[in-house]
This record gives sequence, structure tokens and C-alpha cells, in this order.
Amino acid sequence: MLETSREIDVVSTPEGGQDEDSFAPVVIIGAGPAGLTTAYELGRHGTTCTVLEQDSCVGGLARTEVYKGYCFDIGGHRFFTKVKSVQQMWSEVLGSDFLRRSRLSRIYYQSKFFQYPVEPMNALRGLGIVESALCAISYLRARLTPGGNETNLEDWLVARFGNRLYRTFFKTYTEKVWGISCREISADWAAQRIRGLSVMSVLKKAFTGPSSDGPKTLIQEFDYPSKGPGMMWTRTHDRVLAQGSKVLTGMGAERICWEPGRVTSVWAGGRSFSANHFVSTMPIRELIQRLDPAPPDWVLRAGEQFRYRDFLTVALIVKGVDLFPDNWIYVHDPNVKVGRIQNFNNWSPQMVPDTSTTCLGLEYFCFEGDSLWTSSDEDLVALARQEIAKLGLIDPTKVIDGTVVRAPKAYPVYDDGYQEALKQIRLFLQQVPNLQLVGRNGMHRYNNQDHSMLTGMLAARNILGQGQFDLWEVNADTDYHEDGFRLTEEEIRQMDATQPLIPSRVRDDEAARPRRD
Repeated sequence: MLETSREIDVVSTPEGGQDEDSFAPVVIIGAGPAGLTTAYELGRHGTTCTVLEQDSCVGGLARTEVYKGYCFDIGGHRFFTKVKSVQQMWSEVLGSDFLRRSRLSRIYYQSKFFQYPVEPMNALRGLGIVESALCAISYLRARLTPGGNETNLEDWLVARFGNRLYRTFFKTYTEKVWGISCREISADWAAQRIRGLSVMSVLKKAFTGPSSDGPKTLIQEFDYPSKGPGMMWTRTHDRVLAQGSKVLTGMGAERICWEPGRVTSVWAGGRSFSANHFVSTMPIRELIQRLDPAPPDWVLRAGEQFRYRDFLTVALIVKGVDLFPDNWIYVHDPNVKVGRIQNFNNWSPQMVPDTSTTCLGLEYFCFEGDSLWTSSDEDLVALARQEIAKLGLIDPTKVIDGTVVRAPKAYPVYDDGYQEALKQIRLFLQQVPNLQLVGRNGMHRYNNQDHSMLTGMLAARNILGQGQFDLWEVNADTDYHEDGFRLTEEEIRQMDATQPLIPSRVRDDEAARPRRD
């Protein structure tokens, strides 16, 4: 059986379902990595829950799409972490179905390929002696004459790499991804995503090799499920069901009923789901818009400030193998719209049913409703075929088929207004302490998969009475992303003052039901 992201039947609504009030100790909105991890962690301690998912399959952005037997990611998902509990869960669920993969990724710039992370000799050969010297002078000038406040991404990068390296290896691709100027992107994004990556770290790697505790960007190997990341989440879904919980697909949250002091229920599919505790992974903007009654105006205004970047993948089926050795390629060429190209044969050979073919994923970053998003699938496949030929990667006549998958709200935007909006939302959440936000869109944090899982695990521990963890403090961990998590299990415990010795189980009997009006 093909174990990827599969459509899962919705549990049928009982007759008179609109008046049916379903109770579970915990209701979780969203069956992506954060939501399913929360459910799995609760189930391991004997607490059942109901998970509501608006899509027809689980996994969120970490699902695996299947087209005529070809499997492909919504973006590539490396399985790499320094959090022991996350690694343990991956091993429990997937076991021997993990493959150890060597990483190769390059930058395509000015019709040349550069290793990424950048390697000094490779960059010297590609840029030439004169341009390399100018980049070095620019870097030294930036280091010797530091600027002022690094409030935006451009200032942050120029301060660490120099203006010339910034424009060569960062500016074009970053603005293609986000659709806005680097000066409009908060420096928080760089501090979270590429902290620890610098000219000195690259030089150190070049002469001494990567260290186990070096920047995460520099890792050379990672784990990957044999049939794609969707395997992880369909199997987790099955385990959650075996624990006694429910996962209802095609059930997006329509209304979130609340009163001062607590959330009382979630309406989805014409049914009311009440609980003692609620966990949300849905985008914050949508969460605020669906509160019933509407929250105060200052909360609504804060919710409207959150922006998102959308994303689509054009999967091309190509006749031929060994087209190029990379797992993925970053396309810095401003003359094409494609931002990144995945070669799924190089992620796992089991992703491709016909060994004489290759599945490529061309990734386009867009805004929902713009000309790219609204183009027909046929036009997008034609565009992808044209652009990959323009880049000189393959003969376009070898493309034998293609399909398109759109992913709305794939990336929370770190613009200059999001921080203040987040402060306002956190202030409001203090009024409803039985609602926790987890995951990428749930917290408006550009998380990797393992970080989303960690927020779900700690949310479950809060519910179980195993601590009082501040999930926002976890997100603020400055050592998280490219350095890898520095949080050990002991450090996680130290985040909480109570540290109970005996875990307490959430009661799911009649007495634990919330008050009904």
C-alpha cells in the first residue's frame, strides 16, 4: 500500500447533527505536524481528543501529494533535529522506513551553479577573481564599519556579509520568495532562520569540515521517509485513532465560541465540539475572524495585520534519470519566476514508480489571487516546462506530464507590523487561557517541522498538568533554527516552575464537561 498523504473519510454526522454537541477533553484545530503531535502526546498519556481538519487529508504542508503514482512534497522536508523527544517520535512512528540522505543543494546565479552553503573556492571560481575581490572588500568594509539598528533583513544581511555578497546570494531569491523588498522584512526572520550562518562559519567549514553543533544550514546529511513526509503523518493519524481519539477531515473550524475566561466550543460541519481545552494551528488572522462573539476592535485590528505568502508546486514528470545531482536548487535568476526546484528522485528513489523517469517539483511563490495563483494548471505546466528549459537543466521535449498543487498561507510574513500585532494577540489570549496556539501559522512563526512538533508536545504537557510551559518563549529561543535546537529535556523542564513529579491526566468523565449555556 502506498503510505503517503491519503484522503481520510469524514466520520458521518449523526441525524440531527446540527444540534449535536460532541464533547472531548481536548479539541485540536488542524491535523498538520503540530496538531497531530499534540494529539499523539496526549494519547500516550491516556487522554483522548478530537482533531478537526479542513482538508481531506492530514499532514498540512508536510503532506505528500501523489499523482499517477509519483510522490512529491509541498516543498522539501528534511528530518533533522536536536530535540530528543522529536527524534524519538519520528523513530517510534517510522522506524526502518527512514532513509539517510546526503544533502546537495546549489544556487543558480548568472547561468552558473554555486554550492549552497557557499564554499569559498567554488564561489571564487564562479564569480571570478575580480568580483570575488570586490565581495571581500565589501565584506571587510561592513565588518569594520558596523551600521546602526538592524531592524530589517537587508541591514541584517549586509552587516554580516557585506553589500556585494548580499546582492549576489540573498536579495533576488529572498524577494522572489516573499514578494516584498528585503527592507520590508523584519530582521527577526534572519535571526530565526539563518542565525549562526556567516562568512566565518563558512570558512571554518571549508577548512575543518562541519561540526555536529554548527549551523543547521551546513548539515550534510538528513533523514527522510522512503515515500515522503506524508508517511509520518498518515501513520501518526492511525496511531492517534488507535489511542481512542478522533480525526475528522473536511471539518474546518467555522466558529470558535468563547466568553471571558475560556473558549467553550468550536463549530465545524454544522456540529458543535465542546471541550475543556483547545489547541489551534489555524492562521491567526482566520482564528480571530471566526471568534464568536467578535472580540474587541483592537483584537480584530491586530488580526488583520497578519500577512501570508502563498505557494504552488508544478510537478513535472520527465523521461530520463540522473538529470542533475541536487536534492534541490535555489534559482536566483530574476528572469524566471520559479524560485526553487526539487528533484524527488534524489530525495528517495521510492518516490518514483517508473525508474526510467524523474519527478521534478518547480516551486513558485505567489499571493492568493494574483496572476500566478489564478493561472490554469495547463498554463502553469507550460510555464514550468519553458523555464526549466531556459535554465538549461533539461530538454523540454522530455517532459511527458505534469500537475499543480496550490498551498495557501504557506509562509507567515515577517513584516514591520507583525510583532506589534502578535503582542496584541498574546494579550487577548490571556483572557482565554484554555486556548493554546501551536505550529507555523498558529503562532505566525516560520517554523521547521520539528519546531512545530515541539510546540505541540509542550502544549500537550500543559494540558496534562506536566508543566506550565510558555510556548512563545520556546519560539523566542535564539539558538533554535540554523544552530539546531539547544533545548535538552532538562532545559525544557526548567522552563516550568512547577515540574510535577507525577503527571496528571485530563479527566474525560461527565464531571469534566464544561458548563453549557
